[in-house]
Amino acid sequence: MGQEDKTVRVTIFGEEYPLRGDANTDYMLRVAEYVDRSMRTVAEKSAHLSTAKVAVLAALNIADELFRERSDSQKQLTDVEEKASDILDWLDAKLADNSSV
Repeated sequence: MGQEDKTVRVTIFGEEYPLRGDANTDYMLRVAEYVDRSMRTVAEKSAHLSTAKVAVLAALNIADELFRERSDSQKQLTDVEEKASDILDWLDAKLADNSSV
């Protein structure tokens, strides 16, 4: 069995929500603060938007950040794999040179 679910009360964009999950309480609070900050940033730029539209735009911004991070992570992984392959090729060549001596 896993950890027991905890309920944490958070405030996002002036509304209180109970968050329930098995994650660390501090983590859940940080996530809620991030969403709240994202919504407030959108609202500051467009004060005339409804709360629902602010939420959707904040969600789009967060999704964009996630997609960019995933893309960057994939690029870094590809770079590491290519470097590892180059090193293996170099080692194979050196070992082949040494075995022919």
